[in-house]
Amino acid sequence: RSLKYIDALNCMDTHVCVNCERAFLEALDGNCKTPIAGQARIIDGKIVFRGLIAMPDGSLKYETEATGEIADAVEIGRKAGEELKAQAGEKFFEMMVEMSPQQVLGQITK
Repeated sequence: RSLKYIDALNCMDTHVCVNCERAFLEALDGNCKTPIAGQARIIDGKIVFRGLIAMPDGSLKYETEATGEIADAVEIGRKAGEELKAQAGEKFFEMMVEMSPQQVLGQITK
């Protein structure tokens, strides 16, 4: 009985977009401490995804965009993450993790 009310709160477009964004983050091993951004939207019946990864100090960033069928949302997000991972290389991610918040704050206040 409760599921009937909860299901009414679910917006399928939002659900699809969130799944795309989560697949992107998962492909990049993203967490709350990594500067990774992804946004999926449904425009004219297609899913449109934009994503980026950046160094915490903003000194380097990589961006991607993809458009495809709504049914392929998770695959689009995953492929976008894999694309950025390949572009940036493992060294980028090692440096991103090694850069402490103190280093970033120190660079920002200079």
